[in-house]
Amino acid sequence: MVTTRGRIDKRQAILDGAFTVFARQGYAQACVQEIADEAGVAKPTVYNHLTDKATLFRHAIQAAAESVLDQRLAALQPLAEPGPDLRATLEEVGHHLVRLHADDRSCALRRLLYAELTHFPDILDLAVESGPHRLSQALADRLARLILAGRLRATDPDQAAEHFLALLIGPLEARSHMGTRQIADTALRELARAATDTFLRAFG
Repeated sequence: MVTTRGRIDKRQAILDGAFTVFARQGYAQACVQEIADEAGVAKPTVYNHLTDKATLFRHAIQAAAESVLDQRLAALQPLAEPGPDLRATLEEVGHHLVRLHADDRSCALRRLLYAELTHFPDILDLAVESGPHRLSQALADRLARLILAGRLRATDPDQAAEHFLALLIGPLEARSHMGTRQIADTALRELARAATDTFLRAFG
């Protein structure tokens, strides 16, 4: 059991180190020795866990996307029991989501996807399945419950989820120049407030 735990921890360290190096250097410039150094393991250990650089890249992208997704799914939790002030809850959830979307790891993940998509077309499916698609589904589930409770008007919850996320992420991508500029938290709060106002005008 201890041996298994150690192997899992080592693999995670390698994936974290790989993502850090790939995000910093890009795929072509990254080397396995640098990844091993970042992870604190010997170079042969990297190959023992993940057979080559391309496999390492794919797994690092998937692990990063799943980590980002877990944080975003947790951000939706207040919608399970939103309390009497639905507007405030939606605004807080929106603020949490845009903060996560604008953080360094999320921005690095998107830059890597944009840069390497032509060389690794399959990583888009990995990232989408571990990211936007599942987030939208989870949000739609929360909104469907609010629709059934009469707190939002009767509509397609999938469409409502897509609209809310678009209202949040579209302006953020434009203002941050696709994640290359930092946005102050006050501006993120204002963005979440505006998105919530527009969403409730349409679906409230």
